[in-house]
Amino acid sequence: MSKPVILTVDDDPEVSAAISRDLRERYGTEYLVVRATSGAQALDVLTKLALRNQPVALIATDQRMPGMTGIELLAAARRQAPDAKYLLLTAYADTDVAIKAINAIGLDYYLVKPWDPPEEHLYPVVDDLLGDWRDAHPEHTSDIRVVGHRWSDRSHEVKTFLARNHVPYRWYDTDHDTEAQRLRDLAGAADSELPLVLVPDGETLRSPSPVELASALGLRTTARQPLYDVCIVGGGPAGLAAGVYAASEGLSTVIVEREAPGGQAGQSAAIENYLGFPKGLTGSDLARRAVAQASRFGAEMVLARSVTGLQTRGPVHAVLLEGSGEIEARALIIATGVSYRRLEATGLAELTGRGVYYGATASEASQCQGDDVYVVGAANSAGQAVLNLARFAKRVVMLVRGATLTTSMSQYLIDKIAAAPNIEVRCRTEVIGCRGNGHLEALTLADRTTGATEDVQTSWLFAYVGAAPRTDWVGTAVARDDRGFVVTGQDLLGAQYTGHWSLPRPPFALETSTPGVFAAGDVRLDSMKRVASAVGEGAMAIYLVHRYLATV
Repeated sequence: MSKPVILTVDDDPEVSAAISRDLRERYGTEYLVVRATSGAQALDVLTKLALRNQPVALIATDQRMPGMTGIELLAAARRQAPDAKYLLLTAYADTDVAIKAINAIGLDYYLVKPWDPPEEHLYPVVDDLLGDWRDAHPEHTSDIRVVGHRWSDRSHEVKTFLARNHVPYRWYDTDHDTEAQRLRDLAGAADSELPLVLVPDGETLRSPSPVELASALGLRTTARQPLYDVCIVGGGPAGLAAGVYAASEGLSTVIVEREAPGGQAGQSAAIENYLGFPKGLTGSDLARRAVAQASRFGAEMVLARSVTGLQTRGPVHAVLLEGSGEIEARALIIATGVSYRRLEATGLAELTGRGVYYGATASEASQCQGDDVYVVGAANSAGQAVLNLARFAKRVVMLVRGATLTTSMSQYLIDKIAAAPNIEVRCRTEVIGCRGNGHLEALTLADRTTGATEDVQTSWLFAYVGAAPRTDWVGTAVARDDRGFVVTGQDLLGAQYTGHWSLPRPPFALETSTPGVFAAGDVRLDSMKRVASAVGEGAMAIYLVHRYLATV
């Protein structure tokens, strides 16, 4: 395939030469750097590139140019290069205009000139933008192929695992693709053995488990060492933040994640109120960045392994892994987060994974093209999902048990939902039943005020309801409340938890009833249930781990 293009646009010849030179020195081996000296010339170049089917990864343009400003150019460039990343080079006086362009034209970043030295000011920005572009544009010749059918719960699980672990793949639907049928027949596979995962230089996988799939793809499923300074159970924002801080401070660190990095937040189509990202970012992008950061500092990631038990063995703690194996560490952080609560309605359990889904990756929205989609939930996760689904679905109906969204959702999301013409919010409404032959075909809704019921036709139901902590595996070793949330810090000294804390010193702020075992993020009792607070608690947990290790 042709090299993707980086297009620079500036009417000043010296500045144009400088930005092109700096970009070519850093990215010239992987990208073709093309110069234009006006907006009109840039649009002409983009038209030629589009006709040649040559991808444009980044457009870096000056704002103040005669005839056409940089923002006007980027707005016009959407037709020829809709997927390119947009970088605006601007003077300090134009920052207000640049900020407004984030919403107006989807500007990705603005950089105040001058950018010298580029190693400090230009390259970190462009690295991030090109990294995001590459993740969204994997090579079309990807050798990972998945053969299955649309309404298979196992096919859905495999595709979700690959997507959340940032493994590019090609999907072949046996219900519609002749190539899918050919591949199935070549493998001699029965429908019960679907999905097939065809891996280059490896055996064909037949309805593989997460561990089998991870192993075949070269993802690590076992720990390298028998003993670590700190073991972190859970790879969501809290666990990944703990991993970054622990490894960067010299602690031998391992993170155990049963599904994929990012946790519940990793499925979000957009996190728009996270500090430092004015345009927002996807949960998948946040997870990818955090994994790369933790890995750079030396933290290990063990994937596709569930933790089934916890044992304290003198000065160390051991987590037992499903199937076989264990990991010992001098300190342990519980960061397993929460999962969505299962809806109680007739027929839903039988159709889970076949039209009924609990959460969804952002990439799954495109499968709902032109359909009516129903979403249950009223918190921020539901709001982000509704907005993402509305980009593709003909209509999205949001089902809310309460009387309003204002008590559970951020105002910026409420405003966006209200402004979307194909989103309908139905308050005081719940799902009481569903039906379908092999997959979801219809829902029965009930008005919680009047009791009236209604049947609606749909093949899609996404639920984002409640928070069920993943803590069964800790057993009686760690005090929990009646819902399963982990009790920490001063709460352990309350009357209802008398006897759970045994040491003369008081527990540290995030410490559980077992000294040296900490909890961070959504799994902890009375946590904020926000990405930023989870990240903060993950970092704070490492500070407390250092204090604990100094006492033993």
